[in-house]
This record gives sequence, C-alpha cells and structure tokens, in this order.
Amino acid sequence: MTATTTTSITTALLHLSTLLHLSTTAFSIGVNYGTLANDLPSPSQVANFLKTQTIIDSIKIFDTNPDILRGFANTNITVTVTVGNGDIPALVDANAASRWVANNIEQFYPQTRIKLIAVGNEILFTGNKEWISHLVPCIKSLHQALVRAGINDVKVSTPYTLGILQNSVQPSAARIKPAYGKVVFAPMLEFLRQTKSPLLVNPYPYFSCSPSMEDYILFKPNPGIHDDNTNITYTNMFVAMMDAVYSAIKAMGYDDLDIVVAESGWPSLGDPNQPMCTVENAVLYNKNMIKVVTSGEGTPLMPKRRFETYVFALFNENLKPGTAAERNWGLFRPDFSPVYDVGILSNIGKSSPSPTTRPSTGSSPSPTTGKTWSEPKADASDKALQASKDYGCSQGAHCKPIQTGGSSFNPNNIRSHASLLIPLIMICFVYI
Repeated sequence: MTATTTTSITTALLHLSTLLHLSTTAFSIGVNYGTLANDLPSPSQVANFLKTQTIIDSIKIFDTNPDILRGFANTNITVTVTVGNGDIPALVDANAASRWVANNIEQFYPQTRIKLIAVGNEILFTGNKEWISHLVPCIKSLHQALVRAGINDVKVSTPYTLGILQNSVQPSAARIKPAYGKVVFAPMLEFLRQTKSPLLVNPYPYFSCSPSMEDYILFKPNPGIHDDNTNITYTNMFVAMMDAVYSAIKAMGYDDLDIVVAESGWPSLGDPNQPMCTVENAVLYNKNMIKVVTSGEGTPLMPKRRFETYVFALFNENLKPGTAAERNWGLFRPDFSPVYDVGILSNIGKSSPSPTTRPSTGSSPSPTTGKTWSEPKADASDKALQASKDYGCSQGAHCKPIQTGGSSFNPNNIRSHASLLIPLIMICFVYI
C-alpha cells in the first residue's frame, strides 16, 4: 500500500467519523413502552438496548412498574410514569398523594430520571364523571406531594385525545368543547402555566383514515385543506392537528404552553378488513411525523419549534385485546429486531452508504435525508443475510463484536447482526 493510498484512507475515515457524529446527534425521540405481552425482554435488557442501540432518550410507561423503574436506573433515559385512571379520585387526598409519591417516585428518584407524572390517560374521553371531576384536584394534589418531598423537577400533567376539540378541520377555528372548557380545561391550563408543565396530547390521524383521506394523512402529495382564516393550506393531518391544538389553547390565552405529543403512531399489520395497517404506511406516517417534530421547522402556527414526542409504541404486544392492529403498533419485535426502519437505531444513524454501494440485502431510506441506511429490508430473508454476513467476515470486515461473547452479540439474531455488520462491510470495500 502506497503512502498516497494510506493518506486517502485516513482522510476518508476522518470524513466518515465526522458524518457518524453528526448523524447520531441529529435528533432524539421518545417511545411509549407498553407491556401487554408475555414474550417481552426484561426491563433491564430493554434499557440497555435503548441506550446502546437506539437514539431513543425517553420512555413513557402506562403505570409505575417498579421493575421498569429499577431497570432504567442510571441510564440517563428519562421516564414518564402514569397514574391509573381508577386511582385518580383517591389521590385527591393529601396523605394518599404523599404515600403514592413515596412509593412510586421517591424510592427510584433520582437514579431513575423520572421527569413527569401523567395522571390517567384521555380521561375526558372516558366520560367517567367521577374521574373527570377529580382530575385537576388530583393533579394539584400530586404536585403538592412532590413539593413536600423536595422533588421540584418532576412535572405533573395529563394526556388528552383530540376529541376535546371542535371545529378543527380548519386549524385556526379549533376550540375546546364548551363542556370541558371552563370546568376542566381552564383550571388545567392555568396549573400547567404556573408549574411550567407541558400540555400532553395524543394526535392520531390513523383513526381518521379513509380512502379519500389517505394521501392527506400519510404525507403523500395531495391538494390539502385550506384554512380560510389564515390562508394556509395544510397538506397533512398531523401538522393540522398540532395547529388546531395551538389555536384552541391560544383562544383561551395559553399559547405560551409547551405541547408534547404523548402518543402517535401507526399499526403495521391488521385484520383483513384493515387494509391501511401495513408496514409501508407505518413507515410513511412515522418517519414523516418524526421529521416534523424534530426538524426544528415547526408548524405554520408554531414555526421554528421542536416537539417532545413519544411514538406509539416500542413493542408489538401480543396480549392486547381487539383487532390485530392493536397488537401491531410496535417499532420492534420482542427479540429487538425492527419491524421497520424509521431511523432510530443508532447503528443506522452511524452509517449512510450511498445508493451505488448499497448491500444486496437491501436497505431503507432515512426519514430526514432520504439517504440509504444499513438496516436490512423487512423482506430480506435470514438466509440471504447470513450469506452476506459470512462473506463480509471472510473478506476482512471486523466481525468480533457480533461473535459469541462480543460486545454486540446480543440481541442474538441475524437481522441485528446484519444491521451492525453492513456498515463494516461498506467501510471494508469502499475504503480499502
């Protein structure tokens, strides 16, 4: 090898190192970690996977599962916990709230970075008058219990479905439904402002999906929906929903509040009568939704803003009742292999080979750049991936990390190994 060749390789690797750094810091995202399944890995395994293999930096759980809270200790991954709907009335009592905080927050904090308590989930949508009437008092009671415990950086809020809105087709006209506005929503917004806590919303364009709305919902080219008041034409429903929420709280005088997307996603598989539940549609929706919330471009009414967001969901959950779609919202299978790629695996972000050098196993587009990443396509067979792995290792790719006992051996499946190996193969063949 000549000095010139050595210099060229060194220079190329330096450029590659720079690209790797930039790609891994481009954005981060949260995820809803549900556990209605009998085949999921342990919380500590999940925590290690998220920390070492993904850019996910926050999780939201639907309870206060102590195993999860212990499993995420010292990971620097933030955690949002949830108060069960049925527990809301009792926690209005100050003593009960203090006991709840002691049992579910204090014994794990700050080793586990609990950042927010979500009180219930979509309480107004339930129609349960007891829960609704006690919602704001419960939130205030838990906040006061945190203060008494000397915990000042854990916020308290509650997630809302967008069913709280009316007249929201044109976002600027959206308002909170009168039945909720003065009694529940106004005191809630005032509390959020006083405590610098976010408004949590669950925008789900999926539930509005129909053949006539498909392009608008899935970020495909479409004529859009024109807002006569602002002269803005919206070409996707997610952005319209976000601006509808903003318009509704602005009309009540609270446009200074942070808005957090507590849930949004798309199922990748459904029953025969659910044709919109496909991997392709899940990729289209989630990658574009993630791009909106992380790009910094914001929305027409909220420009130059990023939105803390929790994709629904982390895993497919095989015990969830209902249609097949309910069991197939996950980004990952229980063995940690991706159901599809939306650019959140850190090893994907660390490699961006050009389309001219893409491996024969196939790869998928990045949600932010459109470049080709290293994640094998969902339809790439295990046999093809194994053959590519064997060939790459025989040609000089550094395979020690994915061999037994190696630092990246787990999760032990060919798709995960191939995801890690493809960038090494690319470097081996492109630069040497």
